[in-house]
Amino acid sequence: MRNRTSWLRLVVPTTALAAVLAFSSAALAQRGAAPAAPSVPHDAKDLSGVWMKTWRTLTLSEEVPPFTAEGKKRFDANKPSYGPRAIPPALGNDPTGHCDPLGLTRNIVLEVSVYPLEIVQTPRRVLQFFEWAHSWREIWTDAREFPKDVEPRWMGYSSGKWEGDTFVVTSTGFDDRTWVDHFGNPHSDQMKLEERYRRVNRDTLELTITLTDPVIYTKPWVSEKKNFRLAPANREIVELFCVPSEEEAFNQNVRNPAGGIISK
Repeated sequence: MRNRTSWLRLVVPTTALAAVLAFSSAALAQRGAAPAAPSVPHDAKDLSGVWMKTWRTLTLSEEVPPFTAEGKKRFDANKPSYGPRAIPPALGNDPTGHCDPLGLTRNIVLEVSVYPLEIVQTPRRVLQFFEWAHSWREIWTDAREFPKDVEPRWMGYSSGKWEGDTFVVTSTGFDDRTWVDHFGNPHSDQMKLEERYRRVNRDTLELTITLTDPVIYTKPWVSEKKNFRLAPANREIVELFCVPSEEEAFNQNVRNPAGGIISK
């Protein structure tokens, strides 16, 4: 894939490593216990940095709430290329096949750890940059009210505030053309999200998401706790766009023929 960055590796000479291990073993044998790991200082209210996802699920949680009749109708209409209902991409209707935006929840739960999330804090906003498709969202932190009759947005309209050491984000105003996840679970334009971010330590960011959408689900959908790890200081968000012309060429030459569709 083009525009990828290389990783730097720290190489420790074998002899030096052996010496360190020998010294550590002798010291621990004399003291009879391992020393406690030093606490690395961090600001619990500073979420800035490039964060790598550590979970392996492609959705909010393994258990999906029951659908309403409308929710089941929309779910059945979505034809994903992942999960138990997977069909060849050429026969599906996943919006990503045309480079349509993933939407907020799908961006967050995208599990491939090489696609990180960068958080930047400013006095009035917290900005989140998603490497996949080079998309971003803004979270307002200036105590503003949600606009009335907000125009639906791919990433919704978000407002955040601190509750102790937890950054609580409330979002509404979503465009219902996006999916919640890779499995085709739907949402309506009435969906509301609550995200709760907590920096557990310097290198760990914890997130819990609650999705409420009475049009689609009979009860709120609460995720399990998801952890991010802080990326090395040299890790940067790269330019990784989904380019419609390139995607169309791929569909014509690779995806469609693989699904038995011959383009004219």
